Amino acid sequence: MLLTIATTWRPATDLGYLLVKNPARCQSFALPFGQAHVFYPVAREDRCEAAMLLDLDPVGLVRGPRGLKQYVNDRPYVASSFLSVAMARVYGSALKGSSRDRPQLADTSIPLEAEVAVLPCRGGEPFLRRLFEPLGYSVEARRLPLDEHFPEWGESPYFQVRLAGTCRLRDLLSHLYVLLPVLDDDKHYWVGQEELDKLLARGEGWLSSHPEREQIARRYLKHQRYLAKEALARLVAEEDPQADSETEHEQEEEGLERPMSLNEQRLAAVREALREAGARSVIDLGCGEGKLLKALLEEGECHRLAGMDVSHRALEIAGERLGLERLPAGRRQRLELFQGSLTYRDERLSGYDAACAVEVIEHIDPPRLPAFERVLFEFARPATLIATTPNADYNTRFESLPAGRFRHRDHRFEWTRPQFRDWGSAAAERFGYSVRFLPVGEEDPELGSPTQMAVFSR
Repeated sequence: MLLTIATTWRPATDLGYLLVKNPARCQSFALPFGQAHVFYPVAREDRCEAAMLLDLDPVGLVRGPRGLKQYVNDRPYVASSFLSVAMARVYGSALKGSSRDRPQLADTSIPLEAEVAVLPCRGGEPFLRRLFEPLGYSVEARRLPLDEHFPEWGESPYFQVRLAGTCRLRDLLSHLYVLLPVLDDDKHYWVGQEELDKLLARGEGWLSSHPEREQIARRYLKHQRYLAKEALARLVAEEDPQADSETEHEQEEEGLERPMSLNEQRLAAVREALREAGARSVIDLGCGEGKLLKALLEEGECHRLAGMDVSHRALEIAGERLGLERLPAGRRQRLELFQGSLTYRDERLSGYDAACAVEVIEHIDPPRLPAFERVLFEFARPATLIATTPNADYNTRFESLPAGRFRHRDHRFEWTRPQFRDWGSAAAERFGYSVRFLPVGEEDPELGSPTQMAVFSR
C-alpha cells in the first residue's frame, strides 16, 4: 500500500521538517500489523515527494486477536483504516499541526498533492468526488481493472487517486485519516466511543459543514446508529454556538456602529452596486438573518434570490424574518435558503449574476482563505462579486473599542485598507476579474471609511 504526498512549495524539501522525516534517508516503523517505510522518491528545491509504503503481514492479520477470516484478502494492497492508523503513528506531529523547526509553515496553506495507489471506493467515483471536492481539492481518479491481462473480467471497485489543493498539511492528513476508511466502508478494529471522539477531533473545522457529513459519520463509525446519531448531534451542537451568535453578532457590531447607522449604509451600498451591475439573480453568501435578502425582495428588481449560511439556526431566523410561510406563491418561488459553507465547493452557488459576501470574510480562518477564494471566484464565478469588511484603520475612532481589539470576538482578523486592496487585487488578477474599491460610511480624512467594499467584475 503506497501513499505519496508532494509539494512544490519553495524550498520544497521543507516538507521533511513538516513530516519530521529526513529526505536524505529511508526510515522504517514497526506497527502492530506490519511495517511502514518512509522515503523520498524526489527531494529537490522545486518539488519534494514523501512516500509511505505500508507493508502488512497477511498471516498476522488472520492470526491476530481480532484477525481477518481469510488469508487471501485485499488488505495488504489497498488504502484502508490500516493506512489511517499508520499515518497517525508515523506522521503524528504533522497530523497535529506541530513542527519544531518550521512552526510558521505548519500553519501556512501550501500547494500539496496526495496520491493513493489503490483506493477502494464503495460508492464509486461520484462518491469519491463528493467527499473531496467540497474540501477544495481537484480530483483525478482512474478505475483499475480486475486484471489487466483479462479485460473481459471487468473493472474493480478500486481507483488510483490523485488529490491536489492548497491547504495546511495537517488539514490534508486529517481529511485522508477520516475519509480513507469512509471510502473503504470498513475498519479493521472495534469501534466505540473513543472512535467517535477521534472523528470529531480529526473533523474539527470541516466536518460539521461538509455536505456528506451524515454519510461520513455512519461509515466511519461502522454503521453503528447510536454512535453516528451522537456524532451528528455533537456536530450540530458544535456548529450552533456560532450560528446562534448571529443575532448577538449583529447586536454587538450595531451597538458599536449605531451612531452612524453603518449597517444600513452598508446594505444600501451593496444594493446600489447590484443595481449598477444590472444583476437579476443574486445569492447572499453568509446571509445570516436575511436583512439584505429582505431588502432585495421588497425592491422586486431580482427575479431570483438565494441565501446561504453555515448555520441552520440563522436560516430559520431568516425564514421568519422574510415571512416565507406567508409569501405569495410568486414571490416565494423567487427565494431559496440553504445551509452550506463558504470554504467548500457547492454546485448550488453557481448560476447567479451576482454574489454578495457582506461582513463575512473576516470570520474565516486565514488558512482557509484560499479555499474561500476558489469557491467564490473559480466555482461559483458570478459576473459580479461584492465583498465588504471592516476597515481596521478606522477602529481607533470607536471610543468603546479597546485598543488592539476587533469589532467582534468572532472575527479572525480585520484588514487595513492596504491589506484589503492587496488581497482583492491579487484575487482579481488570479481569477480573471477586475476590481474597484469603494468606501462605505462617512470617511475620515486620515483613516478612511469604517467599512471597505470591493466590487469584482468579469
